[in-house]
Order: sequence, then structure tokens, then C-alpha cells
Amino acid sequence: MTGDTDDIIALRAALAAAEARAQVAELRATDAEARAASAEAQIAHLKHLIARMRQDRFGASSERGRRLLAQLELELEELETTLAEDAPENAVNPAVRATAPRSNRGRQPLRADLPRERVGVGT
Repeated sequence: MTGDTDDIIALRAALAAAEARAQVAELRATDAEARAASAEAQIAHLKHLIARMRQDRFGASSERGRRLLAQLELELEELETTLAEDAPENAVNPAVRATAPRSNRGRQPLRADLPRERVGVGT
């Protein structure tokens, strides 16, 4: 009878070990699937960011976006100026206030060392 009891105990131990190995394998598979899904999501996210950056840089609306940004900056400056004029005691010192530098300053003057030639209009 002790032989049967020992066999039962050994079988139960073997079953528990097999179940533990199956759980470990399942966890590893789940972990691998989660990592693969995470990597795929990250790849998709990066591709989306690259596409948006290309669109912002090379798209037809990139120039319009710059002009719109410049226009909004001008409106903001006008509103701040109006607010400062209306309430001088609450105004921020313009020397302290940091504004974004303008990116579009128009045509720059030619270098001084370039040769110059004056051409008259019909004499």
C-alpha cells in the first residue's frame, strides 16, 4: 500500500511540475506576444510621425502654415500691445518680455563688397 501512496505522491508531484512548466511557457509566450505587439505599435507610431513630419516639411500646406503662424504672432503682438496700452499698471515690461524671433524678415540688403552699377532710366 505504501507503494501505491508513493506512486500517487510522485504522480501528483510530476503533474504539479508539468503544470508549472506549462504556466511558465504560457507566460513566456504571452510576454513575447506583448513585446511583439508593443514593437509593432511603436513602429506604426514612428511611421506616422515620419509621415506627419514629411507632410509638414514638404506638403503643399507647409508655406500656408508658416504664413498662418506669422499672422497669428502678429495678432498676438497687437493684442498684447493693446492690453498694455489699456492698463499700463498691469503691463509687462517690454524689455523683460521674450518674444519669438521673426523668421521672415523679407529681402536682406546686398553685401557692401559687391560691385555696384547705376543704370539710368531713358535720358
